[in-house]
Amino acid sequence: MTVVRAADALGADGWHGPVEVVVEDGRIVAIGPATGPVPDRVLVPGLVDLQVNGHDDVDVATADGSDWERLDRLLVAQGVTTWCPTLVTAPLESYAGPLARLAAATARPGPRPAIAGVHLEGPFLGGRPGAHPVDHVRPVDAGWLAALPPHVRLVTLAPDAPGALAAIGPLAERGVLVSLGHSAASYEETRAATAAGARLVTHCFNATGALHQRAPGLLGAALSDDRLAVSVIADLAHVHPALLALAFRAKGRDGVALVTDAVAWRSGRIGELTVAAGPDGVPRRPDGTLAGSALTLDRAVRNVVTAAGVDLADGVRAASTTPARLLGLTDRGELRPGARADLVALGPTLEVEATWIDGEQVR
Repeated sequence: MTVVRAADALGADGWHGPVEVVVEDGRIVAIGPATGPVPDRVLVPGLVDLQVNGHDDVDVATADGSDWERLDRLLVAQGVTTWCPTLVTAPLESYAGPLARLAAATARPGPRPAIAGVHLEGPFLGGRPGAHPVDHVRPVDAGWLAALPPHVRLVTLAPDAPGALAAIGPLAERGVLVSLGHSAASYEETRAATAAGARLVTHCFNATGALHQRAPGLLGAALSDDRLAVSVIADLAHVHPALLALAFRAKGRDGVALVTDAVAWRSGRIGELTVAAGPDGVPRRPDGTLAGSALTLDRAVRNVVTAAGVDLADGVRAASTTPARLLGLTDRGELRPGARADLVALGPTLEVEATWIDGEQVR
C-alpha cells in the first residue's frame, strides 16, 4: 500500500485538502482527509497528450531501442502518463515501419507512460496543410484506412479532402477517434463530418481556416458545435492568450484538450521535413511556417492559467480528463477510487514535483 499526501487534490467533484490518496495494486482505493502535516503541493490526474511527434531530439517516426526510454523520461518529467505518438503526412507505403516500431513500443512492460494508440495526422488533409509536405497530401484511401492496425486510435483528416465524409463513419465505428484539421472546409462540410462521427478538431485556430461573419467555416463549427471538442497548442506562439480563453469559454470545461504537438526540434527533422527553433524557441520550417512546438504539457497548463485566466481545475482537466475521455479511457484522467493510480504532484508554481504511474513513483 502507498499513501500520497498533499495540501490539495483535484477530485472528480473539485478540490479537496489536506488529502491523502491510498493506492494498492496500481489503483486508487481511497481518497480522504490527511492527518498531520502535508507537503505544500497539489495532486492532479496524470496528464494525457493526444499529439506528440517527438521531444527534444527523439522523433517518434524513427525512434527505436533506447530512444523509447529517453522519451519515457522526457514525458514523466512533464507529468504525462498516457500519450499518442503522432505520425505526420508521408507516402502511404512509408507508414508500415513506424507503425510496427510503435506497436513494439506500446507492448513494453511498465511502469512507463502508456501509449494509448497512434495518432495519424494526415496524409488525408485539405486546403490548410501547414507544415505538412504537400506532395504527399492526397485524397482519402478508404481501403488503406480499413487495413490500419488496431493500435491506430486517432486520425486527423480534413472534411474537404476527397472521400473524407465516407471514411469517417467506418473509422468511428471501429473506435477510432476522428479529428478534423488542416482544412479549409466550410461550416456545412464540417457539420456533415461531425454528423458522420468526427468528435475533435486538431489544434484549433491553427490550420483551421479563417472565421468570417458570413462564412464561419471549420473554426465556427468547432467553437459552436457541442459535439466537437477542440485541441489547442498553448505555447503562446501558436495561439494568442485571448483565443485560448475564448476556446475554454466557448467549449466549457469538458470541450478543450491541451496538446503539445511537440517535435524533435533539436534533431532538425520531423520525418522528411527540415525544422529549426527560432529566437522564440518555436520550431519552424525554413520558410517560417510553424512546425510543431517545443512545448511540454505541464507548461501548457501553466500558460492557460497564467496567460489566459483559465481556472486551474479546468486547465488540468483539459490536459487529463478530457483527452482521456475522447480516447474512451474511463480508467484514468480523474482521481477517484477504482481509477489507475496515475498521479502528478504540482508545486506552488505549478511545476511538476513528482509523477506516479500505476501507483509507482517514476519521478
